[in-house]
Amino acid sequence: MKISTSLNSWIVEQRRHLHKNPELSHFETKTKIYIEERLNELNIYTYSITGKDIVGVIEGAHPGKTVAIRSDMDALPILEETGLSFSSDNSGIMHACGHDGHMAILLGIAKVLVENKDKIYGKIHLLFQHAEEEVPGGAVEIVEANGLQDIDAIFGYHLWEPIPTGIIGVREGATMAGVDRFSIKILGRGGHGSMPETTIDPTLVISHIITQLHTIVSRSIKAIDHAVISIGELSAGSNYNVIPDTAFASGTVRYFNKDISLLIHKRVEEIVDGVCKSFGAKYELEYLHGDPPLMNDKDLTLSIKQTSTRLFGAERVIDIDPILGGEDFAYYSHEIPASFTFIGIGKENSFGHHHPKFDIDEDMLSVGVELFTTGVLQYLKNHIHETEEALS
Repeated sequence: MKISTSLNSWIVEQRRHLHKNPELSHFETKTKIYIEERLNELNIYTYSITGKDIVGVIEGAHPGKTVAIRSDMDALPILEETGLSFSSDNSGIMHACGHDGHMAILLGIAKVLVENKDKIYGKIHLLFQHAEEEVPGGAVEIVEANGLQDIDAIFGYHLWEPIPTGIIGVREGATMAGVDRFSIKILGRGGHGSMPETTIDPTLVISHIITQLHTIVSRSIKAIDHAVISIGELSAGSNYNVIPDTAFASGTVRYFNKDISLLIHKRVEEIVDGVCKSFGAKYELEYLHGDPPLMNDKDLTLSIKQTSTRLFGAERVIDIDPILGGEDFAYYSHEIPASFTFIGIGKENSFGHHHPKFDIDEDMLSVGVELFTTGVLQYLKNHIHETEEALS
């Protein structure tokens, strides 16, 4: 469905308002109220699953399946440096990942769909989800609250800077990585830097551990399996000639297979325990299994790929490689058929996600609206026979 100039202006207006008023994960109170008001203005019935999210429901004129389209709502604890006229009014909080655009797209979808109920075979839930950026986040809370109980399938999307603007990225199967995190505290015995033999040096212990952790992917996991282990935090001591009592490190693990996550967890424990025993040190280890891998359903993804090709041309639709970034939409994909699509916004010299100068290409908002209104309507229409069989 082509997006009119006036509707496009309205969508951009929504994005700019939301960008100017960002809120952190689990605290999207004013954002939720704003979204609910816009949906109610369109005479769309709304409800909340957890009290933090907001869902709009559009019933079609014909019986059919029930599908959901999801947008995230939260911003990040980043001081904005874009210089935009609609920069954040909340100092130290910024929509630096595109969630403002995601909400604007879903509001645009709402506006189109509510005017085309006669073309809807079934029911569409517009899910504005809280806390995508946090672990645990909004998706797992919605799943645990049985928020998907009556949903047959769910669609999601991300405005994506790594893909050139105007390009639609799709993938079947494992699409975004599962995300684990761990922290290690080494309990040694400090002393003077000139007499290391009287100490149990935690800096030496943590160094050996980090070196061995980086062998897990290359030596404990098959080369055909994808995984990454990265240390993001390291601290010890406060003086150049004092060996400290403790050292600390934390890191992240990315994977596409839960068995790999369990194997890495086991190897981390074995390495930390073994190295500490060899030096006579003690340790505290915390390993958190976070969001699972995002698995795109073949049928749903093929449907979106075909719609993208029909609307924008085959040259603007690409099959992408797996992405080692995480996304809590993954929880939905382990409950019901799900598909997550990437809408390219990358330009030369553009800033990446979570950067203080990150900005989106507003021209792609209408592309997102056109893609998912057309795609979801087509998907529902393609599955009319399943509803007819269920009713017969």
